[in-house]
Amino acid sequence: MRYAIVTETYPPEINGVALTVQGLERGLRARGHQVDLVRPRQDADGGGDGEAHELLVRGLPLPRYPGLRFGLPCAGRLIQAWKRDTPDAIYVATEGPLGGSALKAARRLGIPAATGFHTRFDEYMRDYGAPFLVGTALAWMRRFHNGADATLVPTRELAEFLRARGFEDVVRLPRAVDTELFDPRRRSAALRREWGLDDDGFAAIYVGRIAPEKNLDLAVRAFRALQQQRPQARFVWVGDGPAREKLQRDNPDFIFCGLKRGQVLAEHFASGDIFLFPSHSETFGNVTLEAMASGVPTVAFDYGAAHEHLRDGLHGAAIADGDDAGFIRAAARIGSQDALRAGMSRAGREAISGLRPQQVAADFDALLHGLAERNATGRGTLRRLNDETKPKQEVL
Repeated sequence: MRYAIVTETYPPEINGVALTVQGLERGLRARGHQVDLVRPRQDADGGGDGEAHELLVRGLPLPRYPGLRFGLPCAGRLIQAWKRDTPDAIYVATEGPLGGSALKAARRLGIPAATGFHTRFDEYMRDYGAPFLVGTALAWMRRFHNGADATLVPTRELAEFLRARGFEDVVRLPRAVDTELFDPRRRSAALRREWGLDDDGFAAIYVGRIAPEKNLDLAVRAFRALQQQRPQARFVWVGDGPAREKLQRDNPDFIFCGLKRGQVLAEHFASGDIFLFPSHSETFGNVTLEAMASGVPTVAFDYGAAHEHLRDGLHGAAIADGDDAGFIRAAARIGSQDALRAGMSRAGREAISGLRPQQVAADFDALLHGLAERNATGRGTLRRLNDETKPKQEVL
């Protein structure tokens, strides 16, 4: 089969969407399919045209996110390219102008399309001081995604939320984590010494975008409460974003490591002793699975990946959404009890040991293949997919 993936963000950009999309692309290739990638031109591309399977389009910098870009409208160019080499199905990973152009071109050419719901832009309106735009943002996303044949989401919880708000053909495509990469055995004494920690030292860690929508003030307050129990504890931040400069200025004792990928990121995860993830606005939160795979007890709010996989009191703490005081108490309690954390570390690792990226790729392949088959036979929308052609996905 020939598939096309359209995304506004892609490595070497580092964020959850970019890495998830890359994983899906690689998974399809490993299954023997031809995959065309459409993305904005990045600084790293220079003046080149990208790889043979890539179509690079014009883009502009994303406001407040240095290094990230969004693609400009290019429906005409996509129509020309897809007339020449027609995909059997396309996957649109982002809701920007490039994603909109892809859906327009797909409708014009009769190519079935699935979209991915990766980001709660409606919640971002609150975080960036425009709560009055929450409803408008959700309505815009509903219109965008309902223009496709399927909307892919990573959790049952999110699927139910969207369906109740008028999103059609919502399909759960579970996520997985590379447990060979993210592994407790990657814990590094040398790295911990760089953080100023000896064998008995303690490191709280945060991994992710350092931005207002991540609710980072709560992480700071939780760490300060933990620090009352362990005065020598250090707080290690892995990532970058528009809030880093102020956070670093206000907390000169924090350690900022910048963006990390691959084995280096895995070493940072495994070298932490507790993972604090205070975000309210994730659609999933891949970092939760990465922390659990790394054997690091996690404190997070009870939704997204935490709701699907993190058992409160067993793998860390899954806090009721909005209970900031509970988040702070859990961080201090778990951080102060070494034996408790050791048990949580083993249990968390065991809980996600069966998640396999290969299964995600197989389910994604089955979904796109089902769309292509139904388009070819004129049998209609994804609602008619059955369990035989879709072994792991769920239509909700």
